[in-house]
Amino acid sequence: MLEVTVADVRLFLHVLAATIWVGGQITLGALVPALRGFEGVTKVAARRYNMIAWPAFAVLALTGVWNILDGDIGGPAQRTLEVKLVFVLLSGVAAFLHTRATSKAGLAVWGALGALGALAALFFGVQLG
Repeated sequence: MLEVTVADVRLFLHVLAATIWVGGQITLGALVPALRGFEGVTKVAARRYNMIAWPAFAVLALTGVWNILDGDIGGPAQRTLEVKLVFVLLSGVAAFLHTRATSKAGLAVWGALGALGALAALFFGVQLG
């Protein structure tokens, strides 16, 4: 059996948090149209998701910084990381604004931007992997 390292634990936590943040947005986005017919269910589902989504985002940010501090990155990889960080920021800000939106248009726009930002950050994270 392979030895479990601190780097393994850090990467596991990062991937687990990304699964919750990105996968949860996709899943909830797919369920919202079906839930709309039931009064209040969409808001309840969104609030419940937020209870795990924001801690996952925090774990993503912390393990991401930990990955940066622990690695020796430069050149094209550094540029890719910088682009990824822009999308992480976009995803977090858009998701936050989505939670504050009061109109259907605001919910749609901020939700879409949050999910697209999360997917782009995931893509660039895979590239760095």
